[in-house]
Amino acid sequence: MRVLLQRVARASVAVDGVEVGSIDGPGLLALVAVTHTDTDADARRLADKSYDVRIFDDERSAAELGAPVLVVSQFTLYADTRRGRRPTWSAAAPAEVARPLVDQYAAALVRRGARVATGVFGADMAVTLVNDGPVTLLLET
Repeated sequence: MRVLLQRVARASVAVDGVEVGSIDGPGLLALVAVTHTDTDADARRLADKSYDVRIFDDERSAAELGAPVLVVSQFTLYADTRRGRRPTWSAAAPAEVARPLVDQYAAALVRRGARVATGVFGADMAVTLVNDGPVTLLLET
């Protein structure tokens, strides 16, 4: 499982021109990708790591600030670009495997007390953000 985590001043996601999720920061945008071998435990562990990583002012975490999180599925984080000019996606889990784990990641954040907004799994989404810092981290299992 991979999470591209960005510290944001604000972020939103729209589907077909309609906003489906947004947060005002300071907060986190979590782009989440799942591979074939990921488990519920991986989703919970990365959610905890995302919420506890100290990337805000004064070395504070989102958990300490009560910062919101926008969770957006993004299978393209598992693109293989080593050969040629056309990425392959074979490392990305199929939707029936990935969707429940992205949902588990978001649910684990909610259980921690985070205010969570989400995109729409599998939809063509337009993500808008103001990256604060910029701070961008890649978390992996």
